[in-house]
Amino acid sequence: MITLGKTYALNVIKKVDFGFYVDAENLGEVLLPRKFAPATLSVGDVIEVLLYLDADNRPVATTQKPKAQVGEFAYLKVVANTEVGAFLDWGLDKDVLVPFAEQHRPMLVGDSYLVYLYLDKIHGRITASSNIDNILEDDKPHQFKPQQAVQLIIANSTDLGYKAIINHSHWGMLYKAEVFGRLSFGQSINGYIKHIRPDGKINLSLRSSRETRDKHENIILDHLKNNKGYVAVHDNSDPKLIAELFGMSKSAFKKAIGGLYKQRIISLDKQGITLIEK
Repeated sequence: MITLGKTYALNVIKKVDFGFYVDAENLGEVLLPRKFAPATLSVGDVIEVLLYLDADNRPVATTQKPKAQVGEFAYLKVVANTEVGAFLDWGLDKDVLVPFAEQHRPMLVGDSYLVYLYLDKIHGRITASSNIDNILEDDKPHQFKPQQAVQLIIANSTDLGYKAIINHSHWGMLYKAEVFGRLSFGQSINGYIKHIRPDGKINLSLRSSRETRDKHENIILDHLKNNKGYVAVHDNSDPKLIAELFGMSKSAFKKAIGGLYKQRIISLDKQGITLIEK
């Protein structure tokens, strides 16, 4: 079923002086105003459009690209405050409303806020809310798998790291040890599911396990090359010594040397690691 606030590839079925009509199936014939229609558009073509309501509550189509669609989160800027709420720029000529009741805190013109887009139940209009915690629940079921690539939106920071929204649907935690640069509120970034805890909560990473292992292997190899091909550290060494020398946990160290050993790049004994000369 076709709904408002989303983008669809629709058939152009009629041309009129003021634009074209597209077949929006259950929504009927919907106008694409001429100003949004490509000069080469013809009846019979298929065109990608976003559907929303005009000032008269009629469905209308546009080829403008929104910064988010209904069911998604976005970091949007306030362009006006009115008696009904704040209006945000979401990429269309027509701004999106955040009613006062949907503002986590009063919104100021010129500032940007993380919001969720939805259809209001009364008028069916595209509306935004900054009450993020009321939308995302920590115990909501999910089908994510470890090492799955996902899209993240940074929502807030804690002493442990960053809370992020995963694929516009769930909360996840990105610990400081997994962050390799500066992250900002509202930023969209690619990430990975690192671990799913027994309580269903999700730990995240900005690197895949393979990327992390490659990084750790290269650190160990560089250390060996800079120390005549030998280091007196092994898998039973003190975790503090491993962290001091290589900047990684003992678990990560063991995985990295295991990978290098399987590739026959290093040899291992009870005293340390030796780089194999080729």
